[in-house]
Amino acid sequence: MSRNSVTILFTVALVFVYTTAFGQNPDIDILKVVNLNRNTALDWPFKIISAAAFPVSYGIPLMILMAGYRVKKRILKQKGWYMAGSMLLSAIVVNILKYTFQRPRPFISYPFIEKLSAGGSPSFPSGHTSDAMAMAMALSLMFPRWYVIVPSFVWAGLVGYSRMDLGVHYPSDVLAGVVVGIGSSLVVYWAFKKRSTKAGQPVWV
Repeated sequence: MSRNSVTILFTVALVFVYTTAFGQNPDIDILKVVNLNRNTALDWPFKIISAAAFPVSYGIPLMILMAGYRVKKRILKQKGWYMAGSMLLSAIVVNILKYTFQRPRPFISYPFIEKLSAGGSPSFPSGHTSDAMAMAMALSLMFPRWYVIVPSFVWAGLVGYSRMDLGVHYPSDVLAGVVVGIGSSLVVYWAFKKRSTKAGQPVWV
């Protein structure tokens, strides 16, 4: 599948999620089930998972970059910059969407939703989820082994679920975060791959 095809696919997916989000009824119905019927014993684990999303997502590229420059390995540095680029694009897209649509948080529109975590910016899409998914996708592309891919996406999925469990995002916010995160990593991957191919350099080997 070409880069343009995937870009179109993710754009269509994002539009679908957006239209679903502002239909609102299924969104709040699902959130009520997740938030109001949650296992309260899992509140603290989910708070920790949610709070760790940013430092883990941005810390991993930094560590790989530092390792690459320390051991002077071009490929390792290339992987680190690719991952950093994926995170940057994801963050830019998320913030553009957040402040374009200005969707209120669910606990603001529906006071019966129990807010258990911070959530100050507009709701759509989930930045925590996009960060986690961008990192999971980028890490999986850089190190395509099952013991990297499976834990990465399990962790990213838990981050997304935690944002609903803690009452700070609708399901559609989380789905949009998945689309933005994975889409950003794929777009940056193809950009790096094209650049390396033109320069006659190997990619991710």
